[in-house]
Amino acid sequence: MPSNRVLVPAAIVAGIVLIIIAGIYFVEPAKSLPFPNFLGHEAGSNHHHTKHGIAAFLLGIACFVFAWFQSGPRGAGSTADSPR
Repeated sequence: MPSNRVLVPAAIVAGIVLIIIAGIYFVEPAKSLPFPNFLGHEAGSNHHHTKHGIAAFLLGIACFVFAWFQSGPRGAGSTADSPR
């Protein structure tokens, strides 16, 4: 198994976690974020961190795209690219 193939499950897990974090940023106000050291936690603040949510969502999608490209067929050994 090539070392790049090992990164595929890690990228999928990271993508899932980042999309969950994006959902937390969209739903919870800044004062209700789960941990005191969670990025954007502000005591007494009622606004949502929409930009943090968008960034986490896009990074999650980027992790899925990375996993998709890494799990595809290799160029030299692929039968779809070979001439007939």
